[in-house]
Amino acid sequence: MPTVRISSSRQSTLPLVAIPQLHPTTIRNETFGGVTYHLEGELVPVLHVEIASTHVYFEHHVLLWKHPTVSIGVKSLSGSFKRLVSGMPIFMTEATGAGHIAFSRDGAGQIIPLHLSRGQSIDVREHQFLAATDAAEFTFQRVSGIGNILFGQSGLFIDSFNARSADAIVWLHGYGNVFEVTLQPREQIDVEPGGWIYKDPSVRMELETQSVATGLFASGGQIFFNRFTGPGRIGIQSMYYHPPVGTGESNTQAAVGGGILGAVMRGVMDNR
Repeated sequence: MPTVRISSSRQSTLPLVAIPQLHPTTIRNETFGGVTYHLEGELVPVLHVEIASTHVYFEHHVLLWKHPTVSIGVKSLSGSFKRLVSGMPIFMTEATGAGHIAFSRDGAGQIIPLHLSRGQSIDVREHQFLAATDAAEFTFQRVSGIGNILFGQSGLFIDSFNARSADAIVWLHGYGNVFEVTLQPREQIDVEPGGWIYKDPSVRMELETQSVATGLFASGGQIFFNRFTGPGRIGIQSMYYHPPVGTGESNTQAAVGGGILGAVMRGVMDNR
């Protein structure tokens, strides 16, 4: 994606700055990492993947339709207990066989394909992952102090995907529209804490606090940003994501959810 830089005609002393650019909303017949895929739909988009020898894993609730020749199984994740108590998915569902399969998240937004050449990796905000080819190795880390300012949490999970052995694709769901900006070394941008969706590992993220001492907030209000420092790419979503607030369910119940995977996990917990 090209980077657009603008300068001010009024103040020539202002530096050139990178401007986030909209991701394509429709993609057809794109082939990479062993699969061909299509992205269609403007309000609630659909990812349609043609699979053969390459497996695709995904969150179980995003499956929309599939051909009977495609089989569905369970792919376990490392660090399951830490994810369980934090309300994060502890299993992924895996599609194998030869045929077509489609995914869609229950929310207005945009699906973003991230092509990872062998050796590349990407950091992804929690709850934004949709699907990936099996060559994308998955890990996660917990970052303290980033999410608690808005979400009442002690931190934020960041999923990392690494194409260690072969080319891979990671598909993400962003709320609203998704824009991408590429920062040069030491170039910075401030993003609302719920606004970023992915970043290159080379991009540093820090919490930035700004005091507001005028008008309505004269008593000492504060504005919070995540400050990103280049080099590298950042994905920004136009609808800020805020995790759902608990409604009486325990974190365990919320994490395992319904459906087949929920039944499996309830059986595991009952037999402990």
